Amino acid sequence: MQTIPIGKSKLQSSRLAYGCWRVAGSWNPEEVTPEREAAGRQAILAAYEAGYTLFDHADIYCMGAAERIFGQVLKQVSGMRKQVLIASKCGIRKKGDPSPAAPYRYDFSADYIIRSCEGSLKRLGIETLDLYQLHRPDYLCDPEEVAEAFSKLKKAGKVREFGVSNFRPSQLTLLQQACPMRLIVNQVQISLARLQCLEDGTLDQCLGERITPLAWSPLGGGQLADVMPIDLRSNDHAQRIGLREEMERLARERGSSRTILALAWLLKHPAGIVPIVGSVNPERIKESARAADFTLSREEWYSLFEAARHERLP
Repeated sequence: MQTIPIGKSKLQSSRLAYGCWRVAGSWNPEEVTPEREAAGRQAILAAYEAGYTLFDHADIYCMGAAERIFGQVLKQVSGMRKQVLIASKCGIRKKGDPSPAAPYRYDFSADYIIRSCEGSLKRLGIETLDLYQLHRPDYLCDPEEVAEAFSKLKKAGKVREFGVSNFRPSQLTLLQQACPMRLIVNQVQISLARLQCLEDGTLDQCLGERITPLAWSPLGGGQLADVMPIDLRSNDHAQRIGLREEMERLARERGSSRTILALAWLLKHPAGIVPIVGSVNPERIKESARAADFTLSREEWYSLFEAARHERLP
């Protein structure tokens, strides 16, 4: 698969990343069975063999079980660690942690960032994360405190590069002003089913400052793929039908699929979007990888954009 530099760093990623949030087969660690673990390992191997080199994690994914399963694959496959980039995220704390009365919340305190990183490293069975991100903006975030935690992790050799996830441009700018190291990614929700990042300045900032956008849910939670039916009871079902019809027309014309078109649409943007594929079906993982070699024309890109907007451009 083609590669792309990540931000202004020396990291090189495959054109698509693989998201490990579903490899445990559940969000509840108590529901993770040996069969689900085996299926998760098979999905990870399928992504690795298909050329994905950036693997996306978070400590919240099945409360660390996803990282643990990935660590098993690293031990199983000789030389894999040297061939891949491993990213993880922190900052989301579940209800009841550390006391029964504690609410679900976000936490960017220095101690928690460092402790979370060390937990991820232990579960993954590695010494260094290639990329570490703050998961969702903490309303009580002190940028100087975050910068202190990042500096300690980098000095200790536990993290190579840092980034954020779901940050508004103003939040990223504020944190960057406090951090001595470059923030190289912003992981955001963007797809033909969610266009806000094109309008709110997020992609403008990424392009202007060479921050790589990592796109989570690039298939709109499955609604853009070839397997997801449209719920006619949804308020936007007419818009979804119109987009699907245009995608199917173009897919027939190009001899492709809606999945590949949706991913190629993201890859076309000059900011260098890296879509994060989250399927655990090996065949769909392999199919998605084909998008890296599929190029849309400007006319095709805008035809899909117009269909996604459900109205012509002004």
